[in-house]
Amino acid sequence: MSDATDATDQAPVRFDTKIAVLLREDLEPWQRLNVTAFLVSGLGTQLPEVIGEPYEDGDGVRYLPMFRQPVLVFEGTKETLTTAHARVLSRSLPRAVFTSDLFTTGNDRDNRAAVRAVPTGELDLVGLAVYGPRNAVDKVVKGARMHP
Repeated sequence: MSDATDATDQAPVRFDTKIAVLLREDLEPWQRLNVTAFLVSGLGTQLPEVIGEPYEDGDGVRYLPMFRQPVLVFEGTKETLTTAHARVLSRSLPRAVFTSDLFTTGNDRDNRAAVRAVPTGELDLVGLAVYGPRNAVDKVVKGARMHP
């Protein structure tokens, strides 16, 4: 095997798609983690192409597969989130939402009912996940900043 082949095999993988999570900046730390986990779980269940191969350690113990690419986490104001939501809808990109109402529910059925009870334009968004072509996702999260 030549050095050129070794270098090519080790080159960083560039993705033409992006997974992004946008969080409202006024969330408590525990809320940020909770919202992020819930949001990305929706992408993984509906978009099999975002999931990589299962993991296995040196002793052969198997682990679940995870996303095949990084998840970029952003934050912004309530207005930034509202604008991003409108952009993601206008581009028909795969998305997941988390509203402030979901902090008061305790199960999946009540979560879905809480979102269903509010018209699109009145959702009190605290988080949004989106997947799609890199340039389209960049346009959705424009105005947000990387999470510290």
